Amino acid sequence: MKSNKKIALIGLFCAIAYIFTLLGGLLPISVAGFLKYDPKDIIVAIAGFILGPASALAISVLTALMELITGISTTGFYGLLMNIISTASFACISSYIYKRDKTLRGAIIGLVAATIITTGLMLLWNYFITPFYMSVPREAVLRMLPTAFLPFNLIKYGINACLALLIYKPVVTAMRKSHILETTAPAKSRPKLWIILITSFVLISLIFCLLILAKVI
Repeated sequence: MKSNKKIALIGLFCAIAYIFTLLGGLLPISVAGFLKYDPKDIIVAIAGFILGPASALAISVLTALMELITGISTTGFYGLLMNIISTASFACISSYIYKRDKTLRGAIIGLVAATIITTGLMLLWNYFITPFYMSVPREAVLRMLPTAFLPFNLIKYGINACLALLIYKPVVTAMRKSHILETTAPAKSRPKLWIILITSFVLISLIFCLLILAKVI
C-alpha cells in the first residue's frame, strides 16, 4: 500500500474511532461510577487487521490525543496513558496475530488473545496508575481489581472483540467496493453461519453481563 494512501486511511480510521468514542460517551452505562464502555477499540482493531499493528498503534495514540485535546478525556496525562495502553494493547495484539495468520481462525485467536492479555495488563496498570489520577489509596484500588476492573474489562474487550469479528468482513467489502482498498485476492466465501450465530450469542450474553454489572438491570 502506498504511503500517502496509508496515511489517509490512518486519518480516516482516527476520525471514525473518535466518533465511536463520542457515541460511547452517550451511553448511560458505567461501573463503579467511572468505568465507561468505549467502543473505539472495534475500529482500531479493524484498522490493525487492514493496515497492520504499527498503524493500529499510531491510531491508538492519535485518537487518545484527540480525546484529550477536545476535552472528552478529563483525566489529563494519566488518562491519556491508560487510554493508549488499553486501545493499543487490544488492537496491536489482535492485529499482530492476524497478520501472521490471515484467516478466520487467526482473527478469532487474535481477538480472544487480545481480550485476555489486555484485561490482565489493565489490571496491572490500574493498580499502579489509578491511585494517582483518582486520588484514592492503593488499597482501595486493590479491593476493586477483582470486583470492578476485572469483570468490566473482560466484558468490555469481549464485546469489542465480538463486534470487530462480526463487522470486519462487511467493512472490508464496503471499502473495496468504494475503491478505498484494492482487491488483491479473489473474494473468499462468507463466514460460516454457525460462527456468526455463536459470536452473536456471546455478544448478547456479554451485553447483559455489562448491564447487570452496571446495575442497569
